[in-house]
Amino acid sequence: MSKVRQISGKLIIAAILAFILGTVGFAWLASPTHPALIRTNDATYTAEIVRDSWGVPHITGERDADVAFGLAYAHAEDDFATIQGSLLAARGKLASAFGKDSAPNDYMVGLFRIWEFVDAGYESQLSPEVRAICEGYAAGLNQYALEHPAALEENVYPFTGKDVVAGFVHKLPLFFGVHKVLAELFEEKSPVTSSLNFTDPKTPLGSNAIAVAPSRSSDGRTMLAINSHQPWEGPVAWYEAHLHSTTEGWDITGGVFPGAPLILHGHTPNIGWAHTVNHPDLIDVYELEINPDNPEQYKFDGEWRDLEKREIPIEVELWGPISWTFYEDAYWSVHGPVVKKPHAAYAIRFSRYGELRQVEQWFRMNKATDLASWKEAMAIHAIPMFNTVYADKEGNIGYIYNAALPMRSAGANWAERIDGSTGATLWDSYLPFENLPMVFNPASGFVQNCNNTPFATTIGDDNPKENNYPPELGIESIMTNRAQRSLELFGSDSSITRDEFYRYKYDMSYSRESVAAKYMEQISNLSESATLSAELQKAVEVIEKWNLSADPENQQAALALLTLEPFHAGGRYRDDVSDDELMESLEKAASELTNAYGALEVPWQRVNRLIRGDVNIGMGGSPDVLHAIYGIPDGEGIRKGIAGESYILLVDWDKDGKLHSQSIHQFGSATLDKQSPHYADQSPIFASRQLKPLSQEGDRFQENLTRQYQVSNSHR
Repeated sequence: MSKVRQISGKLIIAAILAFILGTVGFAWLASPTHPALIRTNDATYTAEIVRDSWGVPHITGERDADVAFGLAYAHAEDDFATIQGSLLAARGKLASAFGKDSAPNDYMVGLFRIWEFVDAGYESQLSPEVRAICEGYAAGLNQYALEHPAALEENVYPFTGKDVVAGFVHKLPLFFGVHKVLAELFEEKSPVTSSLNFTDPKTPLGSNAIAVAPSRSSDGRTMLAINSHQPWEGPVAWYEAHLHSTTEGWDITGGVFPGAPLILHGHTPNIGWAHTVNHPDLIDVYELEINPDNPEQYKFDGEWRDLEKREIPIEVELWGPISWTFYEDAYWSVHGPVVKKPHAAYAIRFSRYGELRQVEQWFRMNKATDLASWKEAMAIHAIPMFNTVYADKEGNIGYIYNAALPMRSAGANWAERIDGSTGATLWDSYLPFENLPMVFNPASGFVQNCNNTPFATTIGDDNPKENNYPPELGIESIMTNRAQRSLELFGSDSSITRDEFYRYKYDMSYSRESVAAKYMEQISNLSESATLSAELQKAVEVIEKWNLSADPENQQAALALLTLEPFHAGGRYRDDVSDDELMESLEKAASELTNAYGALEVPWQRVNRLIRGDVNIGMGGSPDVLHAIYGIPDGEGIRKGIAGESYILLVDWDKDGKLHSQSIHQFGSATLDKQSPHYADQSPIFASRQLKPLSQEGDRFQENLTRQYQVSNSHR
């Protein structure tokens, strides 16, 4: 058995989660690559980059491909190591830079045949326009690499448009947990017997998206909150940009991930949209019956079939410039990739497997000009997940439970392992796009999604009807506190002002109907029926004073939220915590605060911190409130924010259709450069829950312009 295969399922989780969360660091000592070895394609590109006073790049080019070139170059100036690492991950080459701990990612890339699909479908699945922006983006990275050879990893250049597309194919399944399924199957223990229902929330932690129509605003305004909650660092951390092509009509502001050649969610002059993570059941695991006389055959519809077998080369850095290539067996069945274990074999099937058109769909959304053209882009239905909330200057609002929902047969327990010996359980189609749960222009005048079930999108009778969707589609039924508060706040105000929209979006309270409130009541009730120590009784009295708010000055929030901390996962709190667990956690939280501050009542902002370089400031917000902040211990009595509210973009159109847009980033545009003035220049504003006006055009743009320069590959 090779060294790579001996890596456990837990290491698979660690390696892939390290990629998602950026904990690998994507900052290595690279060996310079000679500039002559870094080739670009034959096309030439030119873009103008204007940096505003916040360092945000505003990129203009004649063609869309020029703009993509400029986006790659500008983003590389701020975060080249992360972009390079993301594309290395999609290439299956992480271990060549980081060593054997990254080998599970590279094995996954080979096992899932990502590059086989990319090579086969790049020309046939993607339009010339989309290939052009992917190739322009790759050329921008290559141009930056040409000018900065000391920043490069060896033997990976040049990047191509296929690398960009492979990044989407690689990254999106991680959002719905395919790496966790793979890790469980690789565990070297007894046969897998635990539930394989992976519809529970996973990383990322959550998001909010809210739209208010003119009928519910106080002055005929249409308002949209684009409010994704992401890790604050790494390959799924937001970066802000404004893109504009002068001849092909691309004009959009919003957020991108490292390696993406376009805006993933944001707004144009006419429309805007926001994504949140949804949790459909998009993965099935099939248990295969292996031929006892031939371990490389499986039974399907009464016949023994050969497993397809191939070797995956995995190059592993051993020390410095020394590396070694290992070869690992990979198997395939009619269901998809196969994990073979001594006692069993399992096949994995997940939605939109082999699909390349995610980037096509997002590009068409970028170029849409109204509701009809945006819906046409969404109907490509290649992006396998993400709730999507929409608004436009005409006053339209809407919500789509975007998901590639497998059309599974009724009768099987799809939350468990499925019998892989029969074609009756092998699905190959999806619920049509037009049949997905969606709401447009409801009578209520608002829609929201905060990682909750689509059947509670608004108030009134316009919600999708749950009984129209059979359980085998795997649509979640969960509610978050953020959704409860959103429905309470927006649903109780029939004339919402712009200031109220802002205030509701930054709400820091738990609903009286929330799990958090239930646990506080549970603690109070327990104190009446149990004999507690004097210290613990004081802690209970503090809990009983808490008003369920995580505002910065709140004196009781620290004890309550540290008590709840162990029970948080995936953007919400567990709902099955026992009495003993609660009281044990309360005692531990009380001890920590007493040791750190000499008191149980401490302003929450003393505990809840934004730490970035020399910046160390207090914040409000907490898990699963609308102003969501997720932290980790950073010394006793300190929680360092690492995720949640990140890039926030609030956009509205007044009754005359005039656009207003404000945004904020938790750090700033300079992701990795600690010497840059934009490394943490937005953090104080972020922590105080303020926004900066977006510089897009006219006088404001000229006032805030700090640097203007042209980039091109025409001089090579």
